[in-house]
Amino acid sequence: MVFSSLIFIWMFLPVVFIGYIILPDRFKNITLLFVSLIFYAWGEPKYIVLMICSIFINYVIGLLMERYENKKKQLLIIGIILNIAILGYFKYFNFLIDIINLFIKQDLTLLDISLPIGISFFTFQILSYIIDLYRGQYKAQKNIVNLALYISFFPQLIAGPIVRYKDINQQLDSRRQTLEQIAAGIRRFIYGLGKKIIIANTVAQCVDKIYAIDYADISGVTAWIGAMCYMLQIYYDFSGYSDMAIGLGKMFGFEFLENFNYPYLSASIQEFWQRWHISLGTWFREYLYIPMGGNRKGVSRTYINLLIVFIVTGLWHGASFNFILWGLYHGLLQIIERVGLSNILKKHKVVAHLYVFITVIFGWVLFRAEGLTQAIGIIKRMVLPWNYKEDVLIMGSIFGNKTLLIILIGIFGCGLFQYAVKKIRFAEKWRNSYLEMAYCGMVFVLCIVMLAGNTYNPFIYFRF
Repeated sequence: MVFSSLIFIWMFLPVVFIGYIILPDRFKNITLLFVSLIFYAWGEPKYIVLMICSIFINYVIGLLMERYENKKKQLLIIGIILNIAILGYFKYFNFLIDIINLFIKQDLTLLDISLPIGISFFTFQILSYIIDLYRGQYKAQKNIVNLALYISFFPQLIAGPIVRYKDINQQLDSRRQTLEQIAAGIRRFIYGLGKKIIIANTVAQCVDKIYAIDYADISGVTAWIGAMCYMLQIYYDFSGYSDMAIGLGKMFGFEFLENFNYPYLSASIQEFWQRWHISLGTWFREYLYIPMGGNRKGVSRTYINLLIVFIVTGLWHGASFNFILWGLYHGLLQIIERVGLSNILKKHKVVAHLYVFITVIFGWVLFRAEGLTQAIGIIKRMVLPWNYKEDVLIMGSIFGNKTLLIILIGIFGCGLFQYAVKKIRFAEKWRNSYLEMAYCGMVFVLCIVMLAGNTYNPFIYFRF
């Protein structure tokens, strides 16, 4: 089940929300846990047992860590190994076999392993719980319902944002649900739904058409169109989901931290990663980069730490050389900026924004391509467009006037429009106004119409 589906919007959410409102406070958490497990089981019924077992194991580890202070470190290591082993088996086992077959020239058979939806997200949430517990930032959660709800809460279960236990542990015990908060949550959900249905789904069809064709049959212009459309798709798809998750959290009394802050307005790759998938960047900084020494052990060690973090970031997104190279690429860019490029970028803002646009878009080609061969072929056409003028695609078959309008809206909506609105101080008048209410109503109706007339509704980050 996905947020942008009619069954979720018209059946699951209204029933759950109304039921939650009328229930006494003492039943609210157990109810949210129950419906969250149903939500997960809807798409992955066979893996609900895996999640329940994972919750129970880490609940016990937490209690043991608090009870046996002298064994705390050993218990933490056991917990980390168990959680990483589960994630590693489902996500990376066959990739490891592929590497062995490729480099050691073996002929090992791949296993029939399907990836549990959202396993990377809930595994990282579990790890943050036991690591911060080891650091003494809070007491172990004695109520297994509360811990299970933290791990499995349906708004952020499938595709984030990654919520740290220390950010919501008090909300699990006690939270207020005001009309203002509910209204803000509904508005945020509709904004996210509009991002996903109106913009992401529309440009996604252009992307799929282009990337489905042999790269040898497309021109440089088509390669650029595909790359730019994917740049829009992944932003509106993922930030739209995060908006919906944050909005749903508000509706049930939870406050989640922001996950995106107009990353395409960045003037450096360092700034880009402070604005893109903020919860993941924060997780890697707190639980990998800083524990490895961060920037405290000299320049060379800092660069090595950055490369390790971004290679792991790439691997977190998927078991593929494309993702590893994508992470390595962003790590190298950060090092280049630290070496001296950032000083140049600070003096030339236009050049800085152009640099971010070009470097990020080439990175997204690596991210989207089905393999390294396709990625390299498309990038060659983008870099040397005059060498590749033949094209089996006609522009009219990629997008029409309506799609072109959506693309233009998407470009301005990546931050340019919001920046202009902020400058003229219109945002204060817009927020909570009747005009915003009417706008949200129109967006919602348009989304429902588009959903009713089209079954094309993928979510990029579900596979991570």
